[in-house]
Amino acid sequence: MSTVTIASITESLPAFLQSYDFSAVAVIADNHTFRFCYPELKPLLPKHTLIRIKAGEEQKHIATCEMIWDALTRANFDRHGLVLNLGGGVVGDMGGFCAATYKRGIAFAQIPTTLLAQVDASVGGKLGIDFRGYKNHIGVFQLPNAVLIDPSFLQTLPERELRSGFAEIIKHCLIADASMWDEIRRRDLNEQDWPTLVAHSVAVKEKVVTQDPTEKGLRKILNFGHTLGHAVETYFLTQPRKRLLHGEAIAVGMVAEAYIAFHKKMIDETLLTQIEEYMFAVYGNVRLMDEDMDPILSLTLQDKKNRGNQVRMALLDGAGSCAFDISVTGTEMRRGLEFYRGVKKD
Repeated sequence: MSTVTIASITESLPAFLQSYDFSAVAVIADNHTFRFCYPELKPLLPKHTLIRIKAGEEQKHIATCEMIWDALTRANFDRHGLVLNLGGGVVGDMGGFCAATYKRGIAFAQIPTTLLAQVDASVGGKLGIDFRGYKNHIGVFQLPNAVLIDPSFLQTLPERELRSGFAEIIKHCLIADASMWDEIRRRDLNEQDWPTLVAHSVAVKEKVVTQDPTEKGLRKILNFGHTLGHAVETYFLTQPRKRLLHGEAIAVGMVAEAYIAFHKKMIDETLLTQIEEYMFAVYGNVRLMDEDMDPILSLTLQDKKNRGNQVRMALLDGAGSCAFDISVTGTEMRRGLEFYRGVKKD
């Protein structure tokens, strides 16, 4: 595993840079992190190349990669250079992918600035871009040289971004720590202890990834809620309705996939009800209509965990425990989404 440091960036970044002899440094930032986070990094860096990209999942494609590769080429980056990815999951995934493929791979470090990136996207070495509407369809496994997490960056986030990242924290608790799930579900979003939860999620993910770095087995449990969640997220990218953030879509997926686990007698009704009630309390309701069902279900056929034409899911088999490679039918997935749609709300 790469080194994950949770500390002030004013301490962690200089220490990291002093431990290597990089020939050049580049910073990739989007519009938001350039404004709110880059000013804190700039005084800590040697002479460097700044690469600015537009913010948003819709920028996570090959054309943006070409722009990044071109910037590195024009700056005469050799194989001893360093790329610092300053941003959320889009910047980390795409910037890491560009570094891992430029001249067959140069050093890179993740500096995650969103809760989602700090607890999930920056840890584990999954890198990639979207392709023809399919999320993370093109990518590689490559660990960064370091992950530098500064919880103070969370103060720059709107509540909706915090809520999105919180979905991955909930997932980590449900698949690996029943007592922490019991703790967080009794608190509202604004009552959570973010530094503690960031450290907890990093520890959960590091433990799993260390045992299965390239997702051949155990690491698949980290995809609980993501088969249907990614399909919902991808589908909404093409719709004129309000775009969903990643965690908002994964919340839909966790409710629907928890119902599938209940239907398969892997979890009891008490846990299903806890998940259902807490997700709707935190995330509200994403309106899914009859005409959305078939397109969403068809997108699950491109899920990377599938084997042949068979959809495979990670499903809870109790609070704090998760099974993987569970075969799921289209009918079961439809039932899960219909359960989500039929949840009674105040």
